[in-house]
Amino acid sequence: MSCQGVRERVGGGRRALVAVVGVVAVALTGCAAGFSGKGAAGHSAGRAEEDGSIPDNTSIALTETGHAALRKLDPALLAAVRAAAVDAGAAGIELRVTSGWRSKAYQQRLLDEAVARFGSVEEARRFVSTPETSEHVVGKAIDIGPTDAADWLTRHGADYGLCQTYANEMWHFELLTTPGGLCPLQRNDASG
Repeated sequence: MSCQGVRERVGGGRRALVAVVGVVAVALTGCAAGFSGKGAAGHSAGRAEEDGSIPDNTSIALTETGHAALRKLDPALLAAVRAAAVDAGAAGIELRVTSGWRSKAYQQRLLDEAVARFGSVEEARRFVSTPETSEHVVGKAIDIGPTDAADWLTRHGADYGLCQTYANEMWHFELLTTPGGLCPLQRNDASG
């Protein structure tokens, strides 16, 4: 049941048995923490971090050296994002990583989850690339959050060679130009 469904069932002055109240309290605690079973990027909690996964509604610092999502990124991409993070930090903005390198198996799970969520491969492909075409799988893409950080990087990323790749994913960046160069036009989405 969704968090909204839990809220609706509990609302309206309904009373529940003590056992049910405990279950609902746990569900509401998860909702308050932002847990809904799947995060905005489609991650599910509990996956081994060696596949590059970062749990739902969380992020990791760019200083995190042991996590595969950063450790297996292209060194030039990671250096550029870290340099940007220093300048963003001076402006009061913290760049956090919501996704980096991903294993092929993890990328396939994300695609499968997107197909289930959106109802078709075509619609899912607007947001999730195949393991064969994903720049995350080869360590050449990084997702940045929160929103203010992604916005900062969209505006200043070209100074470091970083470009927002897709118009529908403000968080997805790749090293697509030389520092200070012009970013290529954004693609509409990940499908093409």
